[in-house]
Amino acid sequence: MSEPQRYRHFKGGIYEFVCEATQEADLVPVIVYRSANGSIWTRPKSVFFEMVEVDGKLVQRFTPMSPETD
Repeated sequence: MSEPQRYRHFKGGIYEFVCEATQEADLVPVIVYRSANGSIWTRPKSVFFEMVEVDGKLVQRFTPMSPETD
């Protein structure tokens, strides 16, 4: 079994990808992810992977982490 995919949020937090799901109300694809303290979160897939502006520069909201950067 492979290691879970981890992502670094642009504010610095590290999160573990759990799965992709579908929101019942409007069938929007969502990403289910877990924080370091175990809280489970969902975010629309389009928002999870969008670019955000930080200090005048566009960066990924969540950046995939390689096993070497864990």
